[in-house]
Amino acid sequence: MLDEALRGDPGRPLVTFYDDATGERVELSVATLANWVAKTANLLQGDLGAEPGDRVAVLLPAHWQTAVWLLACSAVGVVADIGGDPARADLVVTGPDTLDAARACSGERVALALRPLGGRFPQPPEGFLDYAVEVPGQGDRFAPFVPVDPDEVALAVGGEELTGAEVVTKARAEAAAPGARLLSGLGYDTWQGLAAGLYAPLATGGSVVLCRHLDRLDDEGLAQRVESERVTATVR
Repeated sequence: MLDEALRGDPGRPLVTFYDDATGERVELSVATLANWVAKTANLLQGDLGAEPGDRVAVLLPAHWQTAVWLLACSAVGVVADIGGDPARADLVVTGPDTLDAARACSGERVALALRPLGGRFPQPPEGFLDYAVEVPGQGDRFAPFVPVDPDEVALAVGGEELTGAEVVTKARAEAAAPGARLLSGLGYDTWQGLAAGLYAPLATGGSVVLCRHLDRLDDEGLAQRVESERVTATVR
């Protein structure tokens, strides 16, 4: 789906992220998001040694960097296990609030500070690679060592496992009108949140305004955002 978007209009906005706890706003075009995905996939496959079939416990909130990791996992062929048990995973990627839980992983551990503009930790957490330190030097193009099988499991969320082909099919079936600009305040811990916050807009040439801590915005503030971002549908 990302390749199709790149062939279409790579300069158009794809993910606009707000954090209403910090005031952060980041907008990523298709091309910019794809570049982050390529770098992260190279990190996964090269430096971290991830292979198709490996399982990555994803302990991250709805965030633009989480979207990058989900697509990078698919590019490599590893399973993105949302909220998965780190002790049963081959690798773990975590935010700052779940570092203790992530230590249960015996494999590679990557931590994201989730600071504005993808900033690094002031002090890297012990036992973890700092994503913001490791990813910039990775290559801008990615090619998997082994072709990814679309019929293998790609995503685990809410007790359900989906193959890559099933993710694409469900995303296209549940998407809004082609080209829609969707505002989502849902988390990434359910298929509904993942579809609204990434996969469905990607599947249909649309875009998403992904909002973390949206409950801190009052009705007037939400209405202003809907107008300023030219939102056509809202999911909360």
